[in-house]
Amino acid sequence: MSIRDKMMSGRLYDASNGELLDELLRTQQLCQAYNALKVTDLEGRTALLHKLIGKAGQNFIVNQPFFCDYGSNIEVGDDVFINAYCVILDEAKVTFGNNVFVAPQCGFYTAGHPLDKDLRRRKLEYSLPITIGDDVWIGGMVCVMPGVTIGSGSVIGAGSVVINDIPEGVLAAGNPCRAIRKITPEDRDRYIR
Repeated sequence: MSIRDKMMSGRLYDASNGELLDELLRTQQLCQAYNALKVTDLEGRTALLHKLIGKAGQNFIVNQPFFCDYGSNIEVGDDVFINAYCVILDEAKVTFGNNVFVAPQCGFYTAGHPLDKDLRRRKLEYSLPITIGDDVWIGGMVCVMPGVTIGSGSVIGAGSVVINDIPEGVLAAGNPCRAIRKITPEDRDRYIR
């Protein structure tokens, strides 16, 4: 089994492996180039994002600066907006559905480190996928941790730390993030006057 296969399968792997470091450096260069583009260079930004991201849908916008580890493990649906200072540690797959809004300074972290200090000293880590459903809004400064799924139609309140799965169609917030209540038709009516 290759080191990349171990990384993608949730097993412990050596994060300092040369094969992985080469890919990390390539991605860091692409992120640096993306972040250096003029904000008005929409064509250049789109072209570079398509080089950086594994799979990108239509109308995918990422405000600068943006940082990720591999890029190739990120899949993004249609009509996705990711605001500035987003960090995606995509050692495992990170999937964003359609019509997802991500506020500034959010982090999606598939990588984790063992609690045991001896394993950490050996530079071992693990990674678990993150899945964001369709029509999700993630508030500012949210951290989504390894292995989490956020159900379609849910809203994650600003500053939340999401360590467990969040069901569909709920407002969730807190540290740790938890479902507060279902989103109902009354939530739509309050904005229509």
